[in-house]
Amino acid sequence: MINLELPKKMKAASNQAHQAAAQIFRPISRKYDLAEHTRPVELDTMASLVEGLADAGQAASGATLGRGTQAKSAGNVNGGNMASLMNVIETCWGDVGLTLSIPYQGLGNSAIASVATDEQMERFGKVWASMAITEPSFGSDSSAVTTTAVLDGDEWVLNGEKIFVTAGERSTHIVVWASVDKSKGRAAIKSFVVPRDAPGLSVARLEHKLGIRASDTAVLLLENCRIPKDNLLGSPEVDTEKGFGGVMATFDNTRPLVAGMAIGCARAALEELRTILTDAGIEISYDTPAMSQHAAAATYLELEADWEAAYLLSIRAAWMADNKQPNSLQASMAKAKAGRMGTAVTLKAVELAGSLGYSERTLLEKWARDSKILDIFEGTQQIQQLVVARRVLGLSSNELK
Repeated sequence: MINLELPKKMKAASNQAHQAAAQIFRPISRKYDLAEHTRPVELDTMASLVEGLADAGQAASGATLGRGTQAKSAGNVNGGNMASLMNVIETCWGDVGLTLSIPYQGLGNSAIASVATDEQMERFGKVWASMAITEPSFGSDSSAVTTTAVLDGDEWVLNGEKIFVTAGERSTHIVVWASVDKSKGRAAIKSFVVPRDAPGLSVARLEHKLGIRASDTAVLLLENCRIPKDNLLGSPEVDTEKGFGGVMATFDNTRPLVAGMAIGCARAALEELRTILTDAGIEISYDTPAMSQHAAAATYLELEADWEAAYLLSIRAAWMADNKQPNSLQASMAKAKAGRMGTAVTLKAVELAGSLGYSERTLLEKWARDSKILDIFEGTQQIQQLVVARRVLGLSSNELK
C-alpha cells in the first residue's frame, strides 16, 4: 500500500532542491524571462550538485528513473521516480524554465533510463540529453514519426526534422525518435542517442514562446546524420506484436514528472495568492464552511483542493513505477489532472490578485504563462484523456482514436 510519508533521506534531498529554488531560481526568474534565449550561467554551479544527487539516486528530474528501484521485499519502495518527482516539484516552485535548463537533467535522460541497456547506461547515464519527438507533420501522435534511421555498416543514418525540442541547443546529446522501417508502422519506431557534434545535426532556429523563456526550445535538422550502431537504445529488433511499447514506456516515467512541474508552479501561485489575500484582510479558514467565507477565500479553498488531488495522483503514479507496477493509466491521469489544474490555479490567482496579479510586480502572471506548456508537452490534455479512456475501456489505439 502506498505510504504518503516521505522517508528522511528523500525529505533531505527535497529540502535541498527547495533551497536551490529559493536561493538560485527565484532571484533570477524574472531576469531570464525577459532575456529569452540567454543561457542561465548561474545554473552552471548546480552541475556538480546535480551529479552528486544522481549518484545517490536523487536526480532532480529523471536521470535515474527506473534504475535501482527493484523491490526486494513486500514493503514499499521509494526510488528514483519518487525522488525525481519530489525534487522537480520544489525546483518548479522556483521556476519551470530554469528547471528545464538544469545541466545534465534533460527529458532525454528519462528516455535513456527507461529504455537503455546496462551497457548504454554506463555510456549515457551522465550526459545531458534532450528529447526530440515532435515533427512539423504531427504533435501528440507519437506513432506518426516520419524521421528515418537507415543502417549503413556500423552506423545509423538519420534524416528528418524535429521541432519543440526542449534544451535542444544547450544539451550535449539528443534522444531522437525515428523509424527503422516505415512499412512496419509504429513497431519500427526506436530511440537513438545523437551526440551534439554528430555530423549532419544542426539547430535551425530557436522558438520565441509564451512561457518557460529561460529554456531554449529548438528546431533540429538531421541531414544524413551519422551515429554509431550501438547508439540505438534498447533492442534493435522490430516486434510488431509489442508495437513501440519500449519507447512509449518513457512517458510512464516523464508524465508524472511533468505533472510535478505543474504542481510546483501551482503551489507557488497558491502561496503568493494567499499572502495577497491575507494582506487584503481576507481570512481563509479550514474550520468554517466555504459558503460562509469571503468569495475569494472560498475560491482559494477550491483551488487548493484541486491542487491536492493532482498531487496525490502524481505520487501514486511515481510510487507505482518505483514498485514495478504498470502505471500508464495512472501516469496519464496524473498528467491530465495536473496540467489542467496548473493552468486553472495560476490563471485564477492572476484574476483574484487583480491589477497586482496582471502586472510584473509579482511572478503570478509569469507562472500563468509558464504553466500552459505543462498541459501541452509530453502529451496534450486531449491525448491524456484518450489514453485514460483506452485503458479504462480496454480498447486499443485502433479501436478508440
